[in-house]
Amino acid sequence: LAREPTAANVSSSLDLESEDISLETTVPTTEDVSSSDEQRNGSQKVTRQLIERKELLHNVQLLKIELSQKNLIIDNMKADHMSKIEELEERLNDTLHQKQVLVLRLDNQLKLTQEENRKQQALRKQEMEAILLRQQQLEETNRQLCEKAGELRRSLRDLDLSQDRYQELRGLPEDKISIQEYVAMRFYEVVTPLRDQLIELSVKNSSVTEELDMHRTKMKTLIESYEEERRLRTELEMRSQRLTLELADTKQQIQDGDYRRENYPNIKRERDNFEAELKELKRRYETVDLSHAAVTRERDTLSKEVATLQQSVTLLQKDKEYLHRQNMELSVRCAHEEDRLERLQVQLEDAKKAREDTYEKYVASRFDHYKSEYESKLREELENIRLKTSQEIGNLQRTSREMYERENRNLREARDGAVLERDRAVAAERDAQSRYDQLLEQFRQLQLGTDSRVAELSNQAKLHSFEAERANMVKDETAKALAQCQLECEKHQKKLELLTQEFYRLQTSSERRVAELHTQNAEQASRLQTYEKLEQELDQVTMQAAEIENEEEAERVLFSYGYGANVPTTAKRRLKQSVHLARRVLQLERQNTSLRRELESHKSQTGQISEELLAANQLLQQTQQPYSYLIETVRQRDAQISVLKERVTSLEGDVSSLRKERTALEQVKNNMAADLERLLNHQEVHKGTVLVTGFVLFKTWKKKERKKETTLVGFSGSEFWIHFITQLT
Repeated sequence: LAREPTAANVSSSLDLESEDISLETTVPTTEDVSSSDEQRNGSQKVTRQLIERKELLHNVQLLKIELSQKNLIIDNMKADHMSKIEELEERLNDTLHQKQVLVLRLDNQLKLTQEENRKQQALRKQEMEAILLRQQQLEETNRQLCEKAGELRRSLRDLDLSQDRYQELRGLPEDKISIQEYVAMRFYEVVTPLRDQLIELSVKNSSVTEELDMHRTKMKTLIESYEEERRLRTELEMRSQRLTLELADTKQQIQDGDYRRENYPNIKRERDNFEAELKELKRRYETVDLSHAAVTRERDTLSKEVATLQQSVTLLQKDKEYLHRQNMELSVRCAHEEDRLERLQVQLEDAKKAREDTYEKYVASRFDHYKSEYESKLREELENIRLKTSQEIGNLQRTSREMYERENRNLREARDGAVLERDRAVAAERDAQSRYDQLLEQFRQLQLGTDSRVAELSNQAKLHSFEAERANMVKDETAKALAQCQLECEKHQKKLELLTQEFYRLQTSSERRVAELHTQNAEQASRLQTYEKLEQELDQVTMQAAEIENEEEAERVLFSYGYGANVPTTAKRRLKQSVHLARRVLQLERQNTSLRRELESHKSQTGQISEELLAANQLLQQTQQPYSYLIETVRQRDAQISVLKERVTSLEGDVSSLRKERTALEQVKNNMAADLERLLNHQEVHKGTVLVTGFVLFKTWKKKERKKETTLVGFSGSEFWIHFITQLT
């Protein structure tokens, strides 16, 4: 960057015919210097003349427009009012005269303005010649300032300090430290922690890469072992299915041959027991019939007594006839019930035959371990039936006995209340008859229910035995598959836990890195504020030096404020920032690639689990067995798959956020690189000419344009000197 400018050759040309002033200043350095600032100054001074000329042309155009409008009005009035032609002609002559007068005035004004413009151009030409002379004088100062800038650059090259030197400078007060030493000390404070951090990060990066390689190798070996185990498992499952089918066939053949020979005496003994129980039930039924006949005889005697009482009481004769008719109806109903009883007995015989047939079929069956359960259930049912029938018969006898005793006592005690007693007797008879009918119906229903229940229990016993055998076979088959699935599930769960731990570790490291970057950003902002303060102080010093007309006093002011000392440049700061951002982008790209690989591994694992689930469902369908007991395991597997899918979606979201962060950092890096290139390209171009033209134009602007609001060459005072200092550094 250190290039010393040679002597400047100044050439100027003035073009008066085009009325545009162009100031061309050439400084023969190693690169060409553009004269855009001088052209801009000349263009600003010429714009006033152009504006005045445009105003005059605008007035002429307005007059022409008015003339055309009046001509149109005249034409319309000729067409509408033929009687006013003379008046309109006079007006037309007046307007033409006015037009000529205005044209003459316009010509006079144009001549005057041209003369004024020529005078102003001559004055400006003289001023520009004076400015060029001043520029030649300031070229010498430009060379001196370039030498000072070279010294400043050379002083900023060596900023490295040792630990001892840093401790010495830190112990000194700030007033005794020069700017170069102060900048070197601050540079040491910033660079040393960054170097330590860089060493730590390099060590961590190497360890993490080694761990990643180890995990990849382990993952490959585990995947290969998993594929081998899966292949062996499928082969063993096919073999176990074939063996189970062969075993079932052999068991069926063995049981069909040996079941009848082994279980014939047991079945015969059961049949004898059932016949003995049937005889016992018949005997009990006969006793119930005898008790029923005794009850009917008692009822007949009571009815005879009631008839004698009715004969003795004439007032109850009609009631007697009514009861007689009712008795006849009941007898008819009794006959119908007897017929029904006979039909039920016939049905009972048919049920016995059906039961014998079921016994024969049961003998032909091949299931014997449910026989004891069937016998116990049948005995319990028969015992319950016996207890219920005995209780009902006892209740019937007791209630009937109490009822008849109460009626006899009431009839002996109160013959004068025969009407009331008759009603009570009739009501009691009705209740007894209804209860008797109910009990008889319940008994018959219980008898029919027992027969139907026996048949149902036998059928259910057969079905349950058959289903139990099938369930045992299915249970044996599925227990093995369930154990294998549980082992695989545990393996996948361990893998998933390891992956989640790795993900959380990466997330914490990224968050920690973000926090570190925030702290570094805050530190850089504080340093930037200090640098901006230094630049503002330099701006103020240069402004003060520019206001002083005497050059020696201006230089004395500059050197009194430490002009020429070491000041950090903007280009170096931006270069450091671009390097830092490039490292950050590389780190994020590495994290992004690692997360992509983990996401692909997760996807492959989920695909394998889904394929295993499909294979398990196919095996369940091939078995053709009831698989309601597998619903819970399938639900658990579905829940695990859903959890894995949710984790995969969360990982995809994290990857997308990291991609956005990477794009943002790349954008910032590109902007910083563009700024750096732009600064490096313009640093040497504006180094020599800006200083020379700056002082000249600033003093001329201060003397002649003090009260105007225009800025110097497109810059305000502060912006101009900031640009000047940056180009100089």
